[in-house]
This record gives sequence, C-alpha cells and structure tokens, in this order.
Amino acid sequence: MSNSNQQIARAAGTVMFAILLGQITGLIRGVLVAQTFGASPELDSFFAANRVSETLFLLVAGGALGSAFIPTFTGLLAKDEKFSAWRLASSIANVIDFDFDFISIANWIFAPQIVRFALAPGLATDPQLFSLTVTLLRIQLISAVLFGLGGLIVGILNAHQIFLIPALTPALYQLGIIFGVLFLSPSLGIYGLAWGVVLGAVFYLIVQLPSLLKVFKNYASRITLQTLFDFQDSNFKQVILLMGPRLLGVAVVQLNFWVNTWLASQMQSGSVTGLYYGFSLMIMAQAIIAQSVAIAAMPTFSAQHALGKQDEMRSSLASSLRGIILLALPASVGLILLRQPIISLLYQRGEFDSHSVQLVSWALLWYAVGLVGHSIMEVLTRAFYAQHDTKTPVIIGVIAMGLNVLFSVLFSRWFESIGWLPLGGLALANSFATAIEATALFIVMRKRLNGIEGNHILRGAIPSFISAIGMSLALFGLLSIGKNISVWILVPAGVVVGGIVYFAILFILRVPELNYIISSVMKRLTIDRRQ
Repeated sequence: MSNSNQQIARAAGTVMFAILLGQITGLIRGVLVAQTFGASPELDSFFAANRVSETLFLLVAGGALGSAFIPTFTGLLAKDEKFSAWRLASSIANVIDFDFDFISIANWIFAPQIVRFALAPGLATDPQLFSLTVTLLRIQLISAVLFGLGGLIVGILNAHQIFLIPALTPALYQLGIIFGVLFLSPSLGIYGLAWGVVLGAVFYLIVQLPSLLKVFKNYASRITLQTLFDFQDSNFKQVILLMGPRLLGVAVVQLNFWVNTWLASQMQSGSVTGLYYGFSLMIMAQAIIAQSVAIAAMPTFSAQHALGKQDEMRSSLASSLRGIILLALPASVGLILLRQPIISLLYQRGEFDSHSVQLVSWALLWYAVGLVGHSIMEVLTRAFYAQHDTKTPVIIGVIAMGLNVLFSVLFSRWFESIGWLPLGGLALANSFATAIEATALFIVMRKRLNGIEGNHILRGAIPSFISAIGMSLALFGLLSIGKNISVWILVPAGVVVGGIVYFAILFILRVPELNYIISSVMKRLTIDRRQ
C-alpha cells in the first residue's frame, strides 16, 4: 500500500471513529425524539420546517464550499502559499456571514408562503399545523448562520489534515438536540426540539474555534483589513466560480427532498417522519462507511492533483472504492433483512407504536437498496472536486435528480396502485436515481484518469458480493428460526452472525484489505502494550 493510501486509511480510521460516535449520538437523539413525539403530525411539522435550514447549510457550507473551497485551499497549502490560503479563507468567511444573514431574514419574512406553496401543502390544510410549521421554521433559521461558518472551518481544518475535531461536530450538534428533548420539550413541547437544534448549531461552531486559532496563530500579526475583505484576490474569484455549478447541483438534490416532503405531507399522517427516520438510518451507515473515507481522501486527492501525480490519484481512488464496496455491501444487506427488528428495538416505545415501525421499516427497505450507490458516489464526487471540476458532477447530478423527481411521482403512484405504502416509492426513487448517478460518475472519471484500475476494483467487489450472499443466507436462517425471539436478542445476534459469516468468507477468499485491517489492529495493540 502506497504512502498516500496509508495516509488516507489512517485518516479514514480517525474520521470513522468520530463519525461513529456522532451517529451513535444521533441514534440516541432519534430514540428520544421518537419516544417523546412518535410519528405524530407535530413531528411531521418539525421535520418539514427543518428542511429549510438544512437546505441552506447544504447549499453553501456543506456542498459548495466542500467542492470549491477545500481543493483551492489545499492546493495553496501544498504549494506552501499559506498566507494566500488564509486570505482566501477570511474572504470566504465574510461572504458566508453576509449571505446567510440576508437569506435567513428573507426566509423568516416569507416563511408562511414557503410552507404553504413550496414545502408542505398537506400540513397547510390544518391551520394549527400550518402555524406550528411556520414558527418552527423561523426558530431553526438561526442555526443556518452558525452552520455556515462552522462548515467553512471544517474545510480549513481538514485541509490541514486535522480530522478528529471537525468529525466530532455532528455529535455535539446531536447533544444540543438531546438537551432540547430532555430539558426543553417537557415545558415547550415541540418548540423545545427546535431550540435544541439552535443550541446544537452553537456547539457545532464553538468546538472548532480552539483548533482554528491554533492553526492560524502564526498569521495573526500579518492580518490586515485588506486580507479580511480581499474580494479581488484571484483565488477568491476561482472559488466563487467553482461554487456556481456546485450550488446548482446541491439545489437540485435538495429539490428532490423538498418534493418528497411535499408529496409525503399529502400521504397518511406520519409519512414525513417515516421517510426521515428511514433515510437517517441508511445515511447513518453511509456516513460511517463512505463519508469517513471521502473526507480523509479529499485533501490527498487535491494535493495529488495540484502536484500533477495522476498515477497516485488513480491508485488512491481505486483503493478507496474497493474499501467502500467491502463495507457498504454487508451494511445494505443487514439493513434490508433486519430492518423491522432494528426499528422495533430502537424506537418502539412511548408514542412510537407498531404502525410507526411499519412506516419507517418500509421506507428503510427501499433506501437501503441504494446504500452502495450512495457510498460510491460520495468518494467519486470528491475526486472530481479535487480536480477543480464542479461542472461534471453537477451536470450528471442534475439529470439524475431530475429523474429522481420523476421517479418519486411515478413510483409512489405505482406503489399506491398495488396496495403498498406510497412512501416506499419515494425511497426507491432516491435509490434508483443515485445508482444511475454513481454509474455515470464512474464512467466519466475512468475516462479522465485513463482507467481507475477496474480489474483491481472488480477483484475486491466479487469476493464482497460472494460474502454478502453467504451473509444473506445466514440471516434468512436466523430470522426463520427466531420469529418469537425478543428483538433485544435477535438484532445483536443478527449483527454478530452476519458479520462473522461475511468476514469469514472474505478471510477464506484472502481479501488483502481484511489482512491490512487485522495487521493494523495487532500493531496498535502491540504499541499500546509497550506503552
């Protein structure tokens, strides 16, 4: 394994740990929210309102900055142009602050129109739910500004190969919401959950400030008013130009979620919540598997591109994709087969009844089908951004998400016509469109890099597929004999049995990544014993 690949693997391990912690915290948050509110109309209002602030964050901080700012910033660091990198960061920070303030105020003013016509017309038919959704939307807009600046800091720290603190920020965000559920909701109801979102956003930002100050303490004496607001800087202009296509791409992706919320709000009560929880469980696995690798690989890809090391980038990308497939396949199979006992174990208590379990498990089934596609796409898009190419993924993404909207309408109607819950059609549309997008991105990147070591990836994918089949048979057997077993036993048993069968077959087939993981763990244990 090359030094670059080892660097990505080590960083990915650090990020994976932090993301796992964040996902566990998010899972606890989800359990508490489900227990307190169930799949209720009020929770539908909360998730619908949350869509606005989440979209604002993903449009700029989560999407455009990640694709445009990090490659440019990392390239400057790789060329040892550190002061230029700081000047770029400060200029972007000021733009984000101004834009988010302006957009948030506009959304606050037009919140009733947004809810009634663009977000959730089904909720607008009930005057109380309509008023509730508008108020929740306005409260959560405060978090958008904080997330905007926090997202920029994440990019700065990642470019400096600092991954742990930024990766811990989601856990801090979840803690804010947990505080809202436990201590604010008893007196404020669903409004306490919204204020918990704001508190989580505060945690998200301030936890990163010490690391940021440490990184830039050497430049403090060189900061002037011009460096803080140098909008004529060529690097600043480059980032703004790169952000344009990415903004369009993220907007199209978010449009799909808005369409899903719009359609689900007109389905049976609890459908918006069912989609949210189903998608959250799928994206939890995707975050642990794919985002950890993608976040760790992005600075390496960017540096390799900046230094003209195309062969190294090809090798790093191929290794990353092999690792993604190795982990995403068993996760997809496990979520599909164990979906109902998992959801019953996690959420079925308090206000979250068996009907709520049915809604969420049905959505999770069809979302989990697309887990591999989501995971592969996460890494491939970072490779394009590292090459300062935001147009290609956007063009492909716009087409795919346009199909997603079309599939959402068609599949939900099809499901309803055959007597299935229509929200499952919305989830399937997302998975199908994502698979198309990931395939197109792979084809284009393979041509650009003169190959992505396809045989190397295939030699990893085939054993993973064979192992996943063995895992499926084992889980089918366990579920068939464990129908009357408590979910508290069935779910852990399913995870253990499925994991043992999957990795045992990989070991028999001598997959090199497995040997690397085992040797790394043994090396770490040896070091710890010596210390």
